Amino acid sequence: MKTNGARFLESLGIPFELREYEIDPHNPDDLTAIAVARKIGMPAEQVFKTLLTACGSGLYAFAVIPGDAALDFKKLARAAQWRKAEMVPLKDVQPLTGYIRGGVTVFGAKKPYPIFVDETAILFDRISVSAGTRGTQLILAPGDYLRAAAALGAPVQTADLTKDTKPSSLEGHAQ
Repeated sequence: MKTNGARFLESLGIPFELREYEIDPHNPDDLTAIAVARKIGMPAEQVFKTLLTACGSGLYAFAVIPGDAALDFKKLARAAQWRKAEMVPLKDVQPLTGYIRGGVTVFGAKKPYPIFVDETAILFDRISVSAGTRGTQLILAPGDYLRAAAALGAPVQTADLTKDTKPSSLEGHAQ
C-alpha cells in the first residue's frame, strides 16, 4: 500500500522498501515496536518508533527511538532545550499528527514538528519506521531518513534519547 510517507520519499528520490505485515486490531501488544520487528524480520533496535512529545507549553516534537528502548524524558528535554518533556496523551496524537497509534511517522504529519532521532540510528545500514499506517513499515538508510526528515522544514537533530540500561549501583547488593 502506497502511503503519504512513501510518496514523500519518492518525491525526494530516496530509495526505500515498503514492508507490510498483519496486525490484530484487538491486541494492543500487536502495535509495539518489538512485535513489529518480529513480524518484519528485523532486530528491534533497528525498528524505530516515532513518539509525539510536548514540553507542556504548546510546543511539540517527535522523538524517534529504537523499538527496544525507552525514551528518557530528561535527555529529550536537554536536547530540545525544554525545561521538561512528556508524552502527548494518546487522545491528542491523531488531532496533532493525523496519525493513529502504531502508524505515527514524521512524513506527512499535519505539522512539521522538530524531530529528535536517537543517535543509534546511524549505526545501522537500514532502519525501519512507520510508513504512516498500521501494518506498513518504511525500510531505508538512516542517512536518507535524516535527509528526508530535514526536507520537511523542521529542525532535525540526533541525540542520546534513551534510558540507560545499566544496572544501578544498588542492584545485586543485599539491602
